[in-house]
Amino acid sequence: MGAPTYKGFRLSRFQLQAVEAIRAGANVLVSAPTGAGKTLVAEYAIEDAVARGKRCIYTAPIKALSNQKYRDFRDDPKIDVGLMTGDVTIHPHAQVLIMTTEILRNSIFENPAALDDVEFVIFDEVHFMDDIERGTVWEESLIFAPRAIRFVCLSATIENLDELGAWMRQLRDHELEVIRSEKRPVPLRHRFYLPDLGMFDGHKLDWAKRQARAPERGKRGKDKRGGRGGRGDWEQRRDENRRREAASFSTLLDEIQEKQLLPAMVFCFSRKDCERLALANQKRHLLDDAEYERMQGLQRELLDMFQLHDGELQGEIFRLASHGIGYHHAGMLPVHKEVVERLFTSGLLKLLFTTETFALGINMPARTAIFFGLKKFDGVNFDYLRTRDYMQMAGRAGRQGIDDEGLVVSRLEFRDLEDAPLKRLLANKPEPVNSRFRLSYSSILHLIDRIGRERLFEAWEKSFNSWQHRGGNRKARERNSREQRRLVEAHLEFLYELGYIEGEDELTAKGKIGRLLVGYELQITELLWRGALENLGAEALCVVFVALVFEERRRGEPTFVSPRLYGGVRRHIGQILTRLSAQEAHYGIPTPMKTVDWGLTPAVCAWARGASFEELEETTDATAGDLCRCFRMAIQLMRQVKRAMDPSFDLVERLDEAMAAINRDEVDARRQLELG
Repeated sequence: MGAPTYKGFRLSRFQLQAVEAIRAGANVLVSAPTGAGKTLVAEYAIEDAVARGKRCIYTAPIKALSNQKYRDFRDDPKIDVGLMTGDVTIHPHAQVLIMTTEILRNSIFENPAALDDVEFVIFDEVHFMDDIERGTVWEESLIFAPRAIRFVCLSATIENLDELGAWMRQLRDHELEVIRSEKRPVPLRHRFYLPDLGMFDGHKLDWAKRQARAPERGKRGKDKRGGRGGRGDWEQRRDENRRREAASFSTLLDEIQEKQLLPAMVFCFSRKDCERLALANQKRHLLDDAEYERMQGLQRELLDMFQLHDGELQGEIFRLASHGIGYHHAGMLPVHKEVVERLFTSGLLKLLFTTETFALGINMPARTAIFFGLKKFDGVNFDYLRTRDYMQMAGRAGRQGIDDEGLVVSRLEFRDLEDAPLKRLLANKPEPVNSRFRLSYSSILHLIDRIGRERLFEAWEKSFNSWQHRGGNRKARERNSREQRRLVEAHLEFLYELGYIEGEDELTAKGKIGRLLVGYELQITELLWRGALENLGAEALCVVFVALVFEERRRGEPTFVSPRLYGGVRRHIGQILTRLSAQEAHYGIPTPMKTVDWGLTPAVCAWARGASFEELEETTDATAGDLCRCFRMAIQLMRQVKRAMDPSFDLVERLDEAMAAINRDEVDARRQLELG
């Protein structure tokens, strides 16, 4: 008798374990390689809950994944599905609700009774818990979710799975089944590439190092250092290096193409590199006649589906796609990213240059995964990839039911042979998940309101941070506990000083507003209380809210903005928030609050007055994708403020006008979702 099947798939051992645990009434924590079929476990839990008249919540770390899951479930006639991402709310009382983890956490704090009929919360990519900026939201949700809710947590391979499982066991009421699988349905072969040496396997690394130590290396180093010329010389050398780089990389792609190892996904950790390399390869013709005809038909379909102008066919994205080539990164307009995703899943894009977000959760495998380099910017400096990130991207190689094996090729420079942790990457031993737990101001206000100031410290005691420090010696544990208590006290003292709390655990009117705002709670509450938003028109409100969420990607001098564009308003608001930030610093609170960045002001004003995205290029260096994302984030923030305020206030009506002024065309996330 064969293994049990579900939805036409024969269940693997780890999937069967998970299904049995769900039937037995347990929580489930599953760790398995990318592409191994973890989503099937989530789908079984959803079907199980729906069959018993219960609801399910599915969370994902990125909106693109949330949107994809919504479409997948929307196309299933048996599932009543809704979506809540901040950008879009569709059918919020559905049996299966796709939402961001932030919205789930807010619901847990603000209206836990609304979750009474929820059987499962599915945490897709739960290893995101150690994301520095957003990881604490996962922990808060696990700690404070209503006791009756069960969790199905899905993760890429992580080293400390048992530690994470032990913490969850003491946290949640139901039993927990920890399930680990290290078997990939399609095995991977890892190779390296150097221009002078070609492709070689990992066991030849020592041979490659000997080759790199040849006398020729000195000449290469000298060429690379060059002279001490001016800026023009430096730019000329940079451009020449890029041309050499592209030419040598082209040799690798020639080999991949000749050996019929396409489609290939090339991971580049720079948006400009994605575009530059795609354009450098535009003379390749990777589609045969029949595929070319299908591509033309598909492009027409996508043009109609997303109501794009016919002129797009002559644009870069569609023109490259006619050759079987594409690029994908966060700087693109969301609709263009979606077009590329549709083209890739059709099997007609043979060579895709993309950043790492394409590997996160979205089920789009290729025959081959290629790393253009192994270093990426981590927010502070350039460093080599974590093993977990490498494995996540490498896991996109190998298509189940099509390929016998997936090929992973890493392009190296000679210095990588000495400096890069190549053996670590090949060992498939990912880093542990570490807690990033830190209570936000909004969370502290919620908890004080619900359980009182003294019990606030219990939240820290329940955190994964506290759990991870239990293994240390007594002194280390006490030191960590003291530090966490000091941080909470510092936050509380600051909130008392600002007038958000009075007495032992009473929230003031100001505190009740701050509690309902997430991410920019103090900045916005202070602006409201000081009357800084009171007399602003819709366009000025757009300028302020975009400035709150925007952060210039480039370093150096801030962008000059003419005083004619709300100069007085900007100066007044900047002064309020600069003083607020200085007050916070006085209490020694790490991760200082964000102040305002006015760099997009000309673009905001132009967009609010009806300009097109093409016209915005004259007002800013920011990419269309970054503009769209900032505008959407500003709209999301305005919705929060509107929800927190008395509906009779004049500001509510002007916030509606401000949102209407910028939520149009490419920025309108709901429109794009409904079109697709």
